[in-house]
Amino acid sequence: MKITAVKTYLMQVGSRPTTTSASQGGAAQDGAGRDSAGLGADADFRGSRNWLFVKIFTDEGITGVGECSGWPRVIETAVKDYASILVGEEAGDIDRLWHRLYVASMGHGILGTVGGGALTGIEMALWDIKGKALGQPVWNLLGGRFRDRIRVYGHAKTPERARDLMARGYTGVKVGFTGAVDIDCVAAVREAVGPDVDVMVDAHGPSWMTPQDAIIVGRAMEPLDLLFYEDPVAPESLDALARVRDAVDIPLAAGERVSTIWGIRPYIERDLVDVIQPDTGRAGGITQMRKMAAMAEGHFITMAPHSGSLGPVAEFAALHVMATIPNALMLERVEFDWPGRYEVVEPVLKVVDGHLPVPTAPGLGVDIVEEEVARYPSRRNVADMPPEDGWAYETGTVSENVYFQTRLKRRAKLRRTDG
Repeated sequence: MKITAVKTYLMQVGSRPTTTSASQGGAAQDGAGRDSAGLGADADFRGSRNWLFVKIFTDEGITGVGECSGWPRVIETAVKDYASILVGEEAGDIDRLWHRLYVASMGHGILGTVGGGALTGIEMALWDIKGKALGQPVWNLLGGRFRDRIRVYGHAKTPERARDLMARGYTGVKVGFTGAVDIDCVAAVREAVGPDVDVMVDAHGPSWMTPQDAIIVGRAMEPLDLLFYEDPVAPESLDALARVRDAVDIPLAAGERVSTIWGIRPYIERDLVDVIQPDTGRAGGITQMRKMAAMAEGHFITMAPHSGSLGPVAEFAALHVMATIPNALMLERVEFDWPGRYEVVEPVLKVVDGHLPVPTAPGLGVDIVEEEVARYPSRRNVADMPPEDGWAYETGTVSENVYFQTRLKRRAKLRRTDG
């Protein structure tokens, strides 16, 4: 079965520049459930992103679908460049083709997000083709299932939102921040959900905390019984992560910004984290994620894939991976970010009792609705600096455009309520 063509489908999700989200078929929502309808689009564009889907066509009429994340507008160009190598190749030789593409791009430097995202979408689509050709779900081609449903967690920044997730059956809640961590907010969410719900904190930047500030915040959160403390410091310095690891008595999680087994390797081999979080759209593909899981298993580290910016196709792929590995923790789910999420693919996954069912149809078990994707053409992919009145940066410093900052007002333990 030969590959005959590779096609990309790029779309804009959520609020867009020069428009309001109300004109796009509904109000966009962030992880805390805040509606962005009616806000100036350029100011609110940080709530928007792109999704990039890939389809691979074969001479037997079987097609496969995949998804790429990281920097979708740029990744689309990479996928089209890779297509010149793929056409005419045997679609079933998944790992060989992955390595051929990887080697072909090495002359341009380390892959990073763009290369990893391109390889991911292509490899995902090839697995979809193989599953359809053999009449088997992808998980059955990977060794079979440990489980037939995958536990998921949602996002909440308020007690009300956390209680809403609990009412929907969720038993895991993540409180995410960009910039300053609001410890009072985390405490309020923990109190709202009680001891039987797992609470996590994502502390990513920019602006990123310094290692010492990350330690101060982590120590202050130790009484809150967190499942993990995610991305406390910038990913460029693993030594900084090691400092936090040694000083804070909370499990650490990281890894969403790296691709391939070589990118995740130091996190595992140095035992820097308790949870690895490869992004299902840019980790390098389904095979790479399973290899990452195997490496982590040898160090008693679990996996909880990142999906904070992903579309619905990659979510299906994550379920196949999570079903087949022994050290699956849970899957991040952004369920209420944009109403169109449930219009651009079929079928639609639904959370039941805090879990998503593992698909049983041949291949990945999902396809895109091309006419719906076409309704939302991509206009922009990068978000500039946040509003000056936000909490991502120290007051009055947004225009400085710095990557990391020391947190001030430590006497209030970095809480927003310090005035």
